[in-house]
Amino acid sequence: MTTLARTALVVAAVLILLLGLLWVFQRRLIYLPDTAPVPPAAAVLPGARDVTFTTRDGLRLSAWHVPGDHDVTVLVMGGNAGNRLHRAPLARALAAHGLPVLLMDYRGYGGNPGSPTEEGLLLDAEAARDLLGSGPVIYFGESLGAAVATGLALRRPPDGLVLRSPFTDLAAAGQVNYPFLPVRALLRDRFPVARDVPRVKAPVVVVYGTGDTIVPPDLSRSVAAAARATTVEVAGAGHNDLVLLNGRELVAAVVDLAGRVRGTGDTGGGTSGTGGTGGTGGTGRP
Repeated sequence: MTTLARTALVVAAVLILLLGLLWVFQRRLIYLPDTAPVPPAAAVLPGARDVTFTTRDGLRLSAWHVPGDHDVTVLVMGGNAGNRLHRAPLARALAAHGLPVLLMDYRGYGGNPGSPTEEGLLLDAEAARDLLGSGPVIYFGESLGAAVATGLALRRPPDGLVLRSPFTDLAAAGQVNYPFLPVRALLRDRFPVARDVPRVKAPVVVVYGTGDTIVPPDLSRSVAAAARATTVEVAGAGHNDLVLLNGRELVAAVVDLAGRVRGTGDTGGGTSGTGGTGGTGGTGRP
């Protein structure tokens, strides 16, 4: 065997090993939870309460509920990093408009047990939704959470859906961030937002920043087109900029949608979400 042939074999073996490691450990690149326990809800958001709910696969998860006098509750599903403490500014801004908010954390996030997967996050969101009962609910999903919110909307129809910086599917976003890897071939978790969102019957609002390099605006625009959604474009905003956490345009989009939901008096989406599939034994019920 020639030296060149041996070198080629070594390179091929190394590539196969690396791809194998990526296959095994890929979820550590996708899900970046802050696993530290969070402080009591009232220490961060005055008047808020710690609540818990149990998923269908038996995980007991913690969340924060912020009360309000509006008829419509906002269920917030965060992105792939951090925990509910990092979304407290959003809850505070929405609560200032009277909107009740449930800040949920997924399995593995914010001191919760378990390890995140696509199906696991959907189970977590289902249980959080069931905790809220029969009133009208808007789902708010941030980035990866937009994919979770879309999946939840097909299982538990909402009264409104706000998708902040959504991607068409996880592979498309992954390819942007790892252009040298065969992301679509390797991924276990798919999150097919653009495929699923046309089946959502509730009004949809898509909010995105034109300066986003993590989820490029073209991906969010494609989701908006698929959903026939109202769009809110925040000029120059990057994926993790504060303006896309609790900025005026973002908060106004949620408040406006809540007003539309309240104005129709249509609580059908919320009601259908209470049928349940068992196993959602929440405590500290809002």
